[in-house]
Amino acid sequence: MNSIDRAKRSQVELWIGGAAVVLLGLGCLLVLRPFVSAALWALILCFTTWPLFLRLEDLVGGRRTLAALIATLFLVAVIVVPVTILGATLAENVSALISASQKLIHEGPPSPPDWIASIPVIGSHVADYWNYLNESSSVRLQELARLLPAAKTIVLWGGRALAEGIFQITLSLLIAFFFYRDGHAAASRLHETFHRIAGQEGDRLLDLAGATIRAVVYGILGTSLLQGVVAAVGFAIAGVPGSVTLGFVTFLLSLVPGGPPIVAAPAAFWLYRQGFPGWAVFIMAWGLMVGALDNVVKPLLISRGGSTPMILVMLGVLGGALAFGVIGLFLGPTLVALGYSLFQQWSMSVAGNQSNGTAV
Repeated sequence: MNSIDRAKRSQVELWIGGAAVVLLGLGCLLVLRPFVSAALWALILCFTTWPLFLRLEDLVGGRRTLAALIATLFLVAVIVVPVTILGATLAENVSALISASQKLIHEGPPSPPDWIASIPVIGSHVADYWNYLNESSSVRLQELARLLPAAKTIVLWGGRALAEGIFQITLSLLIAFFFYRDGHAAASRLHETFHRIAGQEGDRLLDLAGATIRAVVYGILGTSLLQGVVAAVGFAIAGVPGSVTLGFVTFLLSLVPGGPPIVAAPAAFWLYRQGFPGWAVFIMAWGLMVGALDNVVKPLLISRGGSTPMILVMLGVLGGALAFGVIGLFLGPTLVALGYSLFQQWSMSVAGNQSNGTAV
C-alpha cells in the first residue's frame, strides 16, 4: 500500500471517527435531556451555597460525604418543608373556599359600584355583564358551566406541572448531593480547562460567571422574599385571613411578572364583598406597590455581581426566562455578562493595537 492510499485511508478513518463522536454526543444528549433542568438547578444551588459548604466541611473534620449529606438535608428542609406547610394550610382552607364559592353562586356578587360604568371603553360592558350575573343563580350556574372546560384544562395542566416540579426538585436534590461530594474535583478540572483555553482571561471569566450567578440568585430570591414579607404585612393590616399563607404564595408568584397583584386581587374582592371597600382599595394599592419592588430592589442586587450594565442584566433575566424557562432567569444574565466581558476585552485589545500602530 503506497503513501497516497494510506493518506486516503487515514482521512476516511478520521471522518468516520468524527461522525461516531458526533453521533455519540447526540445520543448522550437525548438520554440526558430529561435531566438537564434538574442538573442545572442542582448546579446553581451548590454553586451559590459552596462557601457555606466549605465551612460545614471544616466543622465535620473534612469528611466530605457527611458534609454533603448534611448540606443536602438542609436544602431539603429549606425547599420542601415550606411547600409542605403551605400544602397543609391550603388543604385546611379547601372547605372554606368551597363554601364561599357556593355562597357566591347562590347569592351572587354585590351590585356594581357606579364608577365601574364610567371606565372608558370597557366600563359599560363590565357593568352590564355584572348586572346580568345578578339576575338569578341559574344564570350564574350557566356561566359557570361555560367555564368548566377551561377550568378542567387549567387543573390538568396545573397537576402535570406540579408533578413535574416535584420530580425535578427531588432529582435536583439527589444530584446536588453528588455535586457537593465531588465538587472539588469538578471545580479543579473546570479551572484547568478554562486556564488551558484562555489563560488568565479564562480564570477571570470563570470568576465573573460565578459572581453573576450568585448575584442573580441572591437578587431574585432576596427580592421575592422581601415581596412576600411586605405582602404578608399588608394582608395582616387589612385583616385578611391567612395572611402568612398569602405572603408565601406572593413569594412564589413574585417570579412571575405581575404576580403580587394577582394574589392581592382576590383578597381585595373578598374585602369588598365583606363590606370594606376602603380596605379593598388599600390591598390593591399595596399589591401594586409590592409588585413595583421587583423593578427597584432586584436590579440593585443583581448589578452588584459585576460591571455589566443593569439594563443588560435585566434583559438577560427576561430574555433567558423566555428562551429557557425558569432556569433562564439564571442562565440569561450569566451568558450576557460573559458576552459583555468578552466584547470589552476584544474592544480594549483592538484599541491597544490601533494605538501601537499609530505610535509606530
